[in-house]
Amino acid sequence: MNMIVNFNIKRPDEKLRQKILEKIDNLNKPKGSLGMLEELALQICLVQQTLTPKLSHPCHLLLGGDHGIEREGVSKSPREVTWQQMINFTKGGGGVNMFCRQHHFDLKIVDVGVDHDLSSFSAIRDCKIAPGTENFLYGPAMTEFQYVEAMETGRDLVDECVDEGCNILCIGEMGIANTSPSSIWMSLMENIPLEDCIGAGSGLAGKEIEHKKAVLERAVSNFRKTLQDNCIEEPETLTGFSAEYSDGTAEYLDYSIRYFGGFEMVTAIGAMLRAAERKILVMVDGFIMTACALAATKLYPESQDYMIFGHCGDESGHKTMLEKMGAKPILSLGLKLGEGTGALCSYPIIESAVRMINEMNNFQNARITKYF
Repeated sequence: MNMIVNFNIKRPDEKLRQKILEKIDNLNKPKGSLGMLEELALQICLVQQTLTPKLSHPCHLLLGGDHGIEREGVSKSPREVTWQQMINFTKGGGGVNMFCRQHHFDLKIVDVGVDHDLSSFSAIRDCKIAPGTENFLYGPAMTEFQYVEAMETGRDLVDECVDEGCNILCIGEMGIANTSPSSIWMSLMENIPLEDCIGAGSGLAGKEIEHKKAVLERAVSNFRKTLQDNCIEEPETLTGFSAEYSDGTAEYLDYSIRYFGGFEMVTAIGAMLRAAERKILVMVDGFIMTACALAATKLYPESQDYMIFGHCGDESGHKTMLEKMGAKPILSLGLKLGEGTGALCSYPIIESAVRMINEMNNFQNARITKYF
């Protein structure tokens, strides 16, 4: 069974690996002494297929969308906060604005599904698919057509960034209640008990978390009933598959993603996959964006080679999800704001890795004895 939206993603060519490692090891420092900077430099060089990498025109996609499941009281924040924050971003007042200014990112604010008319704000790109998703407690959050539209919107946004000269992309989200689909994806795609994937979100506690858990458990139970109705088989595991699915796994993945996902989340998946297809770096943020990265890598495992995981946040399950993916985050600052803020904070470290391999002297030129 083919996927609904197809990408042609290939792993970076490994032919340069040894030369890259030799260059890193010959920099005038003890071998391995710059730790993660060396790992990042290797990854960036492989993605860019060069011994002298560069970062150009960094872009940040901030995607907004509302969720039908918010109607079930699974979030402390009300739905109107989504559109209010989107407007706030246009005035430069959000956390994401501050970090984009600091690190010179081209911020693109995109409405893919906010339940409010934002068309009068010229700073917000109007790509609205619908005014929020349907409530996945009772059925799929989006139609197959909407799913394809969201994926293709992500693809188009990346193409625009690349055409502007971007070779490193950051993605953030604004969508009240989007920790709920993230928790469900984590549970379904990594075979983890749902209760271990559910956290406080925007500030739930005690009975509020128990209510969220009960709602999401009902939603997953209803989802499994619809699998039978649609003649879709749930795989025993989603680990170890390749992009060439032939056993219905792709159909299951597509269906589970559109059943629970938000428009901003599916757009992010499309953007991540297109970035990998275009061979540019993707910076992954917190719990929600890591869930999107998880979905992207289940569809196309090769896409993870292009991802840099910026931050491990405080949302319950984020650390576990990263560990399941074998992902090593750059920072752990206790952030849980979303918007892409954690990933943006990691950018100077990425920049340092590039400067290291390009600007540090080597043993020979520095006339220092190489002792290993």
